[in-house]
Amino acid sequence: MLSIRRTNLGGMSVASRHVMGTGIVIGALALTLIALLIPVRSFGGAGAAAAPALSPAPGSASAPADDDGTGVMNTAFGPLTPQDREFVRKVRLAGLWELPAGRQAQERGTRRSVRTAGEHLVEGHTELDRRVLEVGEALGVELPDRPSGQQQAWLDQLDRAQGPAYEGLFVQLLRRAHGKVFTLVAQVRAQTRNSVVRELATDANTTVLDHIAVLEASGLVDFEGLADSAPTAAPPGAARPAAPSPAGLSPTDPSPTDTRPRK
Repeated sequence: MLSIRRTNLGGMSVASRHVMGTGIVIGALALTLIALLIPVRSFGGAGAAAAPALSPAPGSASAPADDDGTGVMNTAFGPLTPQDREFVRKVRLAGLWELPAGRQAQERGTRRSVRTAGEHLVEGHTELDRRVLEVGEALGVELPDRPSGQQQAWLDQLDRAQGPAYEGLFVQLLRRAHGKVFTLVAQVRAQTRNSVVRELATDANTTVLDHIAVLEASGLVDFEGLADSAPTAAPPGAARPAAPSPAGLSPTDPSPTDTRPRK
């Protein structure tokens, strides 16, 4: 009896070992399969598709200095870069202070050339403002609704200035501002890959050039003063820019009715 029991027990022990070995193999295969599936689902599924492929991480070395944190966005009109969005916002900002400045010049200007410059500012920025609002909506760019602090300070300076000092300040402030934005317009027009931004830059280029021309036609631009520091109203008693002579003649030219021979 003892021999039979030992034989049976020995047989059961061998079978158990086979069952345990098979279970270990199956378990190992299952763990391997799970390990292979987890990375695929974690990095190749919906999470990867949602990541913006063109957008650099904010603060990364590849992000441009003027990046607003959104990076490059794909739109129906082409890629929209941080520079593109900054340009669209600046076009809107320009209208927010140059429109009221132009209206003020139409009312307060004593020189016809200053009133004409004001008219061009109002006409140009009314149309450009309409265009930039359309562009902002089409591209999903949030636009400002009030002038910047610096622009409001310029408007306050114009409010306080009187007489010839007002006209000189108006021309100098606006000419300086247009000269600075002209560089950005040219850069965006040359570099943007977004068709809507390119069209806006083309319109802005035409408008800025027109405004520069009419401001310079006033004869009040101090080209030496077109520096980084904003111009201020001249103190009382300071020399004023000479008024343009009739018919565009310089002060040394004879009048149209002057028949005296010139030496």
